[in-house]
Amino acid sequence: MLTIYGVYRSRASRNYWMAGELGLDFRSVPVIQARRLADPSSPDAPVNTRSPEFLAVNPMGLIPAIEDDGLVLTESLVNNLYLARKHGGPLAGQTIAEEGLIGNWTMWAATEIEPHAVKIVLAYDNGIEETPDGKAVIVAAVTALGKGFARLAAQLENTPYVIGDRFTVADLNLAEVFRYTQSQTALFETYPAVKAWLEKCQSRPAFRAMMETRQLEVE
Repeated sequence: MLTIYGVYRSRASRNYWMAGELGLDFRSVPVIQARRLADPSSPDAPVNTRSPEFLAVNPMGLIPAIEDDGLVLTESLVNNLYLARKHGGPLAGQTIAEEGLIGNWTMWAATEIEPHAVKIVLAYDNGIEETPDGKAVIVAAVTALGKGFARLAAQLENTPYVIGDRFTVADLNLAEVFRYTQSQTALFETYPAVKAWLEKCQSRPAFRAMMETRQLEVE
């Protein structure tokens, strides 16, 4: 059985959503981020990213990780590519060209979008979004994201999804990265095609089920 390590309030959400889309049975091990704990090494601390039992799975101490039939993978977006390839169906690439496009868009999101999007999330998580420094961070991140939003909007002009007429793992991976930017409503109003695409992705039952579970977790 597939095991997913990580709480839903983390990048593990991507893997939980993917498992839901594929209808997979899985075991969830709720590893929490050590930074969220006052003393992650305390004997009564919950399993976290500094716990020896998790470091045995991922020595880098980062979530999520997955274990499947003895194979351990530790990169959230790659985890989804693996699950799509293994289980097939419409979420997976149907040709070598589609496989290439799925990988290309996924890497693009990881390198060109997520680094800026995470700065926005951290500003809000740290409660500095209304401070001068926090506002400056957000403005710089939004400015940097404009080129990426424009590229995705252009891609969506003639196709409902990222690589064609069906929802694939590329859409799921990108949607989870772009979700980090949803606090910036003006950015989405500037690129309505991106807004409509993300709303469509997030209307899927598997996404809604993942988010319902996520909301039940303690912040």
